[in-house]
Amino acid sequence: MINFITGIESTSAALQAERVRMAVASENIANANTTKGVDGLPYQRQSVVFESVLARQELAGGIDPQKVQISRIDKDQSAPRLVYNPGHPDADAETGMVAMPNVNIHEEMADMIVASRAYEANLAVVRNARAMAVQTLQIGKA
Repeated sequence: MINFITGIESTSAALQAERVRMAVASENIANANTTKGVDGLPYQRQSVVFESVLARQELAGGIDPQKVQISRIDKDQSAPRLVYNPGHPDADAETGMVAMPNVNIHEEMADMIVASRAYEANLAVVRNARAMAVQTLQIGKA
């Protein structure tokens, strides 16, 4: 079967990857003040690592489409922020310091905006590919 919209597969892979990136950024923001997780430690910031994958199929002209996918989701290994708050239930009894997550809300919001714009750009590709396919079918009818 002839594939009229060859870029849809790579665009859908990019949409999926950006959706996960936005979900991870929102999880980081939601846990920015979580001082104790299941393991008893402060929440650790997570980041998404992408990788590109060449699809192994022959296309006209011998060009392989390139897709993006999520390689892994890493935990940031930087030290937690220490905040002086002696009234906090998780504060150290001697120093009054509380170990807070290593999440910077401003960075997370910027990352979420970038992911959102990339998602919108990929949606525009889908809309344009669909419009071109419809126009191609209209030419065939005439």
